Amino acid sequence: MATQHSSGDLLADRRYRYAEACLADGDHAGAADLAEQALEIAPRYAPAWLLLGRAREGLAVQDGDPALRAAATRAYACALDIDPDDTLGVRAHLVRLGEGAGLPALSPAYVRALFDGYAPRFERHLVDGLGYVGPQLVRDALPPVPERFEAALDLGCGTGLMGAAIRDRVGHLTGVDLSPGMLTLARAKRHHGQPLYDRLAEGDLMAFLAGEPPDSADLCLAADVLIYVADLGPVLERVARVLRPGGLAAFTVQSHDGDGARLGADGRYAHADSHITEAASGAGLEILMLRPADVRREGGRPVPGRIVVLHRTRQ
Repeated sequence: MATQHSSGDLLADRRYRYAEACLADGDHAGAADLAEQALEIAPRYAPAWLLLGRAREGLAVQDGDPALRAAATRAYACALDIDPDDTLGVRAHLVRLGEGAGLPALSPAYVRALFDGYAPRFERHLVDGLGYVGPQLVRDALPPVPERFEAALDLGCGTGLMGAAIRDRVGHLTGVDLSPGMLTLARAKRHHGQPLYDRLAEGDLMAFLAGEPPDSADLCLAADVLIYVADLGPVLERVARVLRPGGLAAFTVQSHDGDGARLGADGRYAHADSHITEAASGAGLEILMLRPADVRREGGRPVPGRIVVLHRTRQ
């Protein structure tokens, strides 16, 4: 895998930084030219291939030229060939262009790298900058009975925002996250002088759920996590497996008015209400709540979303 922070050549790095600045200013032609100059010096520098793809895609949108769109796809493919684990998130761009060979748009390596780098400023940016209120909305959506849940799973726990919001209603709290950086911060949190989480696990939530004993949890929570999952069906099936009969699952999603799941330019999935309903039904989960909610803001505007509460009915 290519080194992400440097190409190994100072001149190539300088060209790459100039290309980034051009792209940020909307100068796609300048960004493409400078990215190509960087790649002449360091042809195995994956970030420069990604940037070249983004610049060419921007030019294709401006000019409506299918040749430029194809050139963007080739640049993205080069980046992915150099970085097959996709720590850069190239697949999302390919999927948006109708490519990607059926691969998941967001790789675990990309999500892990994204949040490891984000961890030190995560809470300040999310809460103060984006007005994030997901954990409190999830807590408020839960029914008053039972008053206390014996065992709860916080899926994609991050730094512990959801855990802190629900801790007083939970006996034993387990958190799981892909990012070691996030887990380090969650591990440091306290509730009445005790660790916030009784157990923390590092890993993908699907693999984690597959390894948990069946009928072992009373509550599963996922605040701003399933926006990184395209198909909710397999996740909800595994959630239903670990829930005890009568157990609850509560989560937030981004939403859209069409069908299925839609990958946005922000690299997150929005889910249609019909997709949520079908996934829940297929997993044997009854919908107790499916209502609109603005979980956070982007660019000063609320992001359309849903608060969902499900009940395990299958015995």
